[in-house]
This record gives sequence, structure tokens and C-alpha cells, in this order.
Amino acid sequence: MISMLQSPALRLPTPRHRTLKAAAAALLLLGAAASAQADPQQDFWYVQTSVYTNHWSNDPDHNNHQDLIGLERNYADGELWGVSTFRNSFSQRSYYAYVGKAWENADWPVYAKLSGGLIQGYKGDYKDKIPLNHFGVAPVLIPAIGTHYGPVGAELVVLGAAAVMVNVGYRL
Repeated sequence: MISMLQSPALRLPTPRHRTLKAAAAALLLLGAAASAQADPQQDFWYVQTSVYTNHWSNDPDHNNHQDLIGLERNYADGELWGVSTFRNSFSQRSYYAYVGKAWENADWPVYAKLSGGLIQGYKGDYKDKIPLNHFGVAPVLIPAIGTHYGPVGAELVVLGAAAVMVNVGYRL
């Protein structure tokens, strides 16, 4: 009986898994609660911050509080550019400058986004923790899925093999 309770199939979810599931559910509910008719796309500014981060591997050096602040310009055709500052996985102040493309769903207030740019800030003992970090700057591609309800938005951002992050923002 005791060995059956320790079976991986019967383990209760950890707080980390519950939080990740809650964040994903919140994204889905926000999208489902919005009207089925998406507003005609217009140019807008998007101000965002991180509210949740979970690293795929458990490392005591990892920081799960990114303190991200970003400003993004989105155009009606889906093209975008932006800049952000955040604390990286090792609590070092870092910067990301990027361009990208968002694909809005015609019927629902959801979208997919891909940005690519340069990250600066992985230094010292952690300079090799991000691939291609030459001269303190590394190229990256960052996919995200998001939803919005009026001007309020949320994104689930995949940070490669390192982590997943949930950002919230406001369209201006």
C-alpha cells in the first residue's frame, strides 16, 4: 500500500505545477471571456511586466522574479518591435531589443507571436548560460501565445530550454 502511494502516477501536484496550471487556465479564461469578434487591428503601444516565471530545471541559482518591464510597438499588419529590461535567471540586470511578428486570430482575441533580437546582460560566471553569448550579447528567438480583453493582455512566453514566463500588459 505504501509503495502504491509513492507511485509517480499518484503523486499530488507540487505548488509549482499548480501555479503553472493556474496561469495557463487564466490565459484561456481571459480569451474565452472576451467577445468572439476581435476589434479591427490598429497600431498600438504595449506596456508589459512579468508576473510568473518557472524554470524547467531546479537550480538554486535560478531567479524566478524577473522584474521585467517592456515597451513594445505593434502595427496593424502584425509587425512589432520592442525593448525590455529584466533580471535574468541569475539576477543580473539584462536588456532585450527585438523585432517580430504577431498573428492575430480573426475570430477570437488570441494571437501567436515570435520575436527575435539581442539580449545583453549574462556576465561573469553566467556568460555561457545563454548560447552564442559573444562579447556579452546573444541572439535569441522567443515565441509566445497571448490573449487580450480590450486593452488588457496576457502572454505565455517560452524562454527556450530554460523557462516559461507569464507577462501581463496594457495596450495604449
